[in-house]
Amino acid sequence: MPAILAAHPRPAATHDTNESKAGRALSTRLDHRNPLVFDTHELGRRPGALQRISRSIEAPGYLGVEGVIGVPEGTAVDIDLRLESVMEGVLVTGTARASAEGECVRCLEPVELDLDVDFQEMFSYPESDDRGRSKAAADDEAEEGEDMIPLEDGMFDLEPVLRDAVVLALPMQPVCREDCAGLCSECGANLNETPDHHHDAVDARWAALQGLAGSLGTDEKDNMSGKASDGDVRSAAEKQEK
Repeated sequence: MPAILAAHPRPAATHDTNESKAGRALSTRLDHRNPLVFDTHELGRRPGALQRISRSIEAPGYLGVEGVIGVPEGTAVDIDLRLESVMEGVLVTGTARASAEGECVRCLEPVELDLDVDFQEMFSYPESDDRGRSKAAADDEAEEGEDMIPLEDGMFDLEPVLRDAVVLALPMQPVCREDCAGLCSECGANLNETPDHHHDAVDARWAALQGLAGSLGTDEKDNMSGKASDGDVRSAAEKQEK
């Protein structure tokens, strides 16, 4: 009997080792030194616990719509967060303030926009505790939890949430002002600076007739000039005969 027991490995220990390795691999995905990574260990898991965090960071990458408008990389973004511990995980409610820069779609002049963006996201605990709940209730909550982002070793990355909130708050067609007149379609002049700017419009359907009228007018003038010249010659001849 002792030999039989010794021949079996310890499955529990092997399972624990695999879990610890998985946990270490999971925790290395987030860097606590990243200003947009927040640690919830201090908050704890007691439902109802609250924690408030204020942080000023540099904008990561380009927050916005490339080539249209966005928060330039490296500019200041002020973030205020409210972390609340709930049964499923940590509910994060926050506000971000930043300045966006872009180009007016009408006159192509620079546009600056002050952003004050609100957002909310649920970060769930990676392991779910289904003890004491019916299977039907667990299935219903599983569907709701599909949209949750899991915490990684008690930490969460706010960048995807912040990026989505900023992009949704930005106008897809920014203008320098609501009544921007834009540019002249013919010469590109800024109509905001020269509101009386215009071009004489000629209907292409009448262009041929205008050319014909011009040629007729020229011929009539030539004929009149020719008649006048003949009359002068006759007058001069009559004078000589007398």
